[in-house]
Amino acid sequence: MMNSSMLLSITTFVYAFASVLYIGAWTFKKELLAKLGMAVLLLGFACNTAGIGMRWIESYQMGYGHAPFSNMYESLVFFSWTVAALYIFVEFKYRERIIGVFATPLIFLAIAYASLSPNIADKISPLIPALKSNWLIAHVITCFLGYAGFAVAFGFSIMYLVKPGDKAEKGLMARLPSLGIIDELTYQMVMFGFLFLTIGIITGAVWANSAWGTYWSWDPKETWSLITWLIYATLLHLRMMRGWHGKNIAWVSILGFMAVLFTYFGVNLLPGLHSYA
Repeated sequence: MMNSSMLLSITTFVYAFASVLYIGAWTFKKELLAKLGMAVLLLGFACNTAGIGMRWIESYQMGYGHAPFSNMYESLVFFSWTVAALYIFVEFKYRERIIGVFATPLIFLAIAYASLSPNIADKISPLIPALKSNWLIAHVITCFLGYAGFAVAFGFSIMYLVKPGDKAEKGLMARLPSLGIIDELTYQMVMFGFLFLTIGIITGAVWANSAWGTYWSWDPKETWSLITWLIYATLLHLRMMRGWHGKNIAWVSILGFMAVLFTYFGVNLLPGLHSYA
């Protein structure tokens, strides 16, 4: 009988196939491959959703009864889900299928790292006392929606930097959307991510007060979340108040996503209240 881990492993390969189709569509200028890429991506998203749901049910069957957001494996699976959901929305809204070549690999890499890394266990475990709170779902969902926005913005920023210019007529990079569209998409994804990261930090502070008796303790995870928030706040300030566009914003977006990655992975190597991650 298939369990959630098996289904999510299958999801990994479905996302990989979607990435290959998008890359093929970009390389060979085949619109059909891009359409197939979206169909496969939707299939992967459905499997990802079902896998998360099954894992939640399995947790209840084991007597734990908590949402599947409590360890590195589960958070990576959910991260891939949020990035996939956000990218699907963007493609349906803007009808720019070629940008999937930069977004789908991020989705695949997140869940592949969870499913294929020997250092990440997929075992369902009981929550530690500090995590037993109704704030768990709100905090994790909002933070990862923020991370998803920043991840997609990162993909767009890379796209902006590698595109030669709107007047270029030949080459793979010339097939990308116009620089103006990429720049606007980067800004919108950063705005989306910043909103949800802000909510995530607030819900995390409330949760910390109920768990540890203080809203803020300068734990490494909290500190780097604040650093990440400040980088993206600076980006939005430079965009709205200083009129920054283009490459400058793209570089700040990339710097911000590096801070996201360190907040997500790097601080887990440091001692702190969030070491359970």
